[in-house]
Amino acid sequence: MPTVPKNYPFYLRATVILLGLILCSYALANLRDILIPFSFALFLAVLLNPLMERLMGWKVPRVGAITLSLLIAIIVIGGVWYFLATQMMHFTSQLPALERKTEMLVSKLQQDLSRKIPLEKQNQYIGEAKAGIKPIIGQLLGSALGTLTTAFLLPVYTFLLLYYKNLILNFLYEIFAEENEQEVRVVLRATRGAIQSYMYGLLIEGLIVASLNTLALVILGVPYPVLLGVLGAILNVLPFIGGVLAVLLPVIVATIVKDGFSTQIWVCISYMIIQFTDNHFLIPYIVSAKVKINALISIVAVLLGGAVWGFAGMFLSIPFIGVLKIIFDRIPEMKPWGRLLGDETPAQLVGIRGQAHRRKQKAAKV
Repeated sequence: MPTVPKNYPFYLRATVILLGLILCSYALANLRDILIPFSFALFLAVLLNPLMERLMGWKVPRVGAITLSLLIAIIVIGGVWYFLATQMMHFTSQLPALERKTEMLVSKLQQDLSRKIPLEKQNQYIGEAKAGIKPIIGQLLGSALGTLTTAFLLPVYTFLLLYYKNLILNFLYEIFAEENEQEVRVVLRATRGAIQSYMYGLLIEGLIVASLNTLALVILGVPYPVLLGVLGAILNVLPFIGGVLAVLLPVIVATIVKDGFSTQIWVCISYMIIQFTDNHFLIPYIVSAKVKINALISIVAVLLGGAVWGFAGMFLSIPFIGVLKIIFDRIPEMKPWGRLLGDETPAQLVGIRGQAHRRKQKAAKV
């Protein structure tokens, strides 16, 4: 986040900050093919760093430790992708039957609506909807091709980030003045630990949500429960938008394969309970309340991420904002930005400051 000395007028500082943000967004949008796999690799390198250090502690050479860590990550990620791919292939094999059932439902719905809306008008609306969906399908295909590029560059970037970790850290130490080196070292160490805890928390939370989604769909008899449950957990990373999409997928499948609406209602109720559990128990106690982002920043970040980097940007935006908050909270000059990203209200902040002031007064008396 660009900063300007406070002795300059506010309008000048605001202009410089806004110009810096615009230039940064322009650079991010134009370098997306390079930066998207690099961003995923950066998070993967942070997650694999403890494993690499553990292997090096067992006298494994650095290159061997990095290679083994990457191999384990590739096996885990590849296993998840293979499982999802097989589930998706099984799902696509049932598409003709699902398509026939969909056509029957659409025909029945058109007949019911024909009393109020003429069939010609309905067909016109359907045609416009199909025309609007085509660009989205094209964007999805583009994202799929981009995934192949990411799959190739991800292990390369991750290996190099882990191999040159000390070089990167030394660079960060050297760009600051010598008198600040110790403070920078403490901030980087605390930030690295907080980021690792945050990312591991996200993974554990995602596994729990996927398991709960799958269990609910199995009990309700919705087909493809594992596929829909895992997709729901992945979409859950997106605030608000992801929750709606996560429940919409099993509702659509249940509508196609089952008669009546009781299953859809129970799916909605189950997902509401899971979302409540996730928001009030899993995220505060597993992901850590210190990295909670307020709703306004979450929505804006997801929309900006989607505008700059597409679907990959939507998924990366929340972890990136979480990392920025961790860093901002540990740098005195950037703490106001950290409070802006967080979900603590001014009243809570005043209470925290008052408690800290009272503790200082007690310490001074002692």
